[in-house]
Amino acid sequence: MRHKYETRGIVLSRTPSGEANAFVTLLTPTLGLVRARAQSVRRSGAKLSAALVTFAESDLVLVRGREGWRVVGAVLAENWFMKMGQVAPRRRAARVSGLLTRLVAGEAHDSELFPIIRGFFEALVTLPEDAHEAAEMLAALRALAALGLDAGKIHGESSAFAPALLASVEAERTEYVARINRGIIASGL
Repeated sequence: MRHKYETRGIVLSRTPSGEANAFVTLLTPTLGLVRARAQSVRRSGAKLSAALVTFAESDLVLVRGREGWRVVGAVLAENWFMKMGQVAPRRRAARVSGLLTRLVAGEAHDSELFPIIRGFFEALVTLPEDAHEAAEMLAALRALAALGLDAGKIHGESSAFAPALLASVEAERTEYVARINRGIIASGL
């Protein structure tokens, strides 16, 4: 019998596989970035379907097998996609999530990434739209720093996206964009 790992996780992406299955990229606080197979999740009435949509935060049960991770249980906690509502915040979330999934080729056991993405999603839901660009820059730079691709100073905790902090990010926009670009170049993408 295989060991079951129970953890909270955010679905960063979901890719169809076969007729009813899907591969999901999950960001968890304990296991880091994990790519897992979800069986029959695309069938009509599938129990796990609502908990494994893109940008869903769910309580997960994962099993590691010979062929990798598999999702065997999931209960939806927050549907960030629905809470974001408009297209613009969803695009910002997709850009940062896409950057993260491209930067991490395999699995990353970095516990700093989860609070960054969760705090960013919460900022997109709670803050006014004029603060979203600064939040996106801050989240991208924090993710690069967590992966060792930026050594500069970043103000605030990894999950903090306070309006005063975002105002300082906006004021130093040119520097932040340059650091993000240097980090992406350093990654080899």
